[in-house]
Amino acid sequence: MKIIKQFGTLAIALLTLSTLFACNLENKKNPKILLAQATESPKPTKDNNTVQIALLLDTSNSMDGLINQAKSQLWDIVNEFSLAKCGNETRPKLQIALYQYGNDNLSANEGYIQQVLGFSSDLDEISEKLFSLTTNGGEEYCGKVLQTSLQQLPWNKDPDLLRMIFIAGNEPFDQGRYNYKTALTNANEKNVVVNTIFCGNYEQGINTYWKNGATLTGGEYMAIDHNKEVVHVKTPYDEIIIKLNSQLNKTYISYGSLGKQKIIAQEVQDKNALSLQEAVAVKRAVSKSSRLYNNKNWDLVDAYEDEDFEISEIEIDELPEELQGKNEEEIKSYIALKKNEREKIQKEIKEVNAKRLAFISNNEKSNKSGELENAMIQAIKKQATAKNYSWE
Repeated sequence: MKIIKQFGTLAIALLTLSTLFACNLENKKNPKILLAQATESPKPTKDNNTVQIALLLDTSNSMDGLINQAKSQLWDIVNEFSLAKCGNETRPKLQIALYQYGNDNLSANEGYIQQVLGFSSDLDEISEKLFSLTTNGGEEYCGKVLQTSLQQLPWNKDPDLLRMIFIAGNEPFDQGRYNYKTALTNANEKNVVVNTIFCGNYEQGINTYWKNGATLTGGEYMAIDHNKEVVHVKTPYDEIIIKLNSQLNKTYISYGSLGKQKIIAQEVQDKNALSLQEAVAVKRAVSKSSRLYNNKNWDLVDAYEDEDFEISEIEIDELPEELQGKNEEEIKSYIALKKNEREKIQKEIKEVNAKRLAFISNNEKSNKSGELENAMIQAIKKQATAKNYSWE
């Protein structure tokens, strides 16, 4: 058995895709249209604009290069799509689900398929699950994993919200007994767009039905050189951002049963990114300064921004040690202090990152064509145009 490097983040890449949702602008003047809209289901509101992305990743032996690209470029994609906005200025939420398929370590009775993570908005959790994956030779059944994800996941039924699947691999798309066309019919019924990423020659992907797998739902077909080495530009600003990230972590106030566990998980995922390259750790730090990195289920600063959150409902033993014995007003003052510290650090990270990006723009010589990041971003932006998205 050949164990390959842990699976990085194809998914998160998609995570970035997360920023796409249906951005339908309301007609404010035509009374006939307004009357018709009154009888329809309401358009998404600020609270329910949620993009759902399912990542279906081939974890067979042949996916070493893809995994390396995914690990290295995950946070690039997150950062790109953290800037996405709808035509009416609203910002979408994100949910990511992760499946692996084509791995001999998985159950043959299940078709060598496993749900690694259901829909989640926790970027640290998504990163953790991706880094936990290993590769091993197996049988890759695209139709089966597509159908499984369509059946198991709680897809949103609102037609105005964006639902997407990204499936990556390099074996024939029609492999296995389950007909992929049946799965794609079900995807159309659920208004789920399937995008395919063939790891290999573009024409070979067409000949093995990967392009057909995308076009049947109006998705994008992409072919990448999964063995292409990812080159990062080292900048004078990298060390500064990494130090700021350490300061940023100190602004988190853990609470509840998840608190201590999640504080540790945050640090572990920082180390996972740094284990790849310093530049990857920098990109993760930039992601942590964005709106997509929200930890209200274990951090008091993020939780306090939620209108449904009440500090008085937290038991004393669920508070961190530094808040034990303090009254509610003292706790609120402490949260406000950490909130101000965080906003200041996040602002500084963004400012330093702007200088970093300018440096890269002037010094980058590598061609990103054929890489996962480039393929994903191009595909998503193309589909987003029809949904009235724009980028800052």
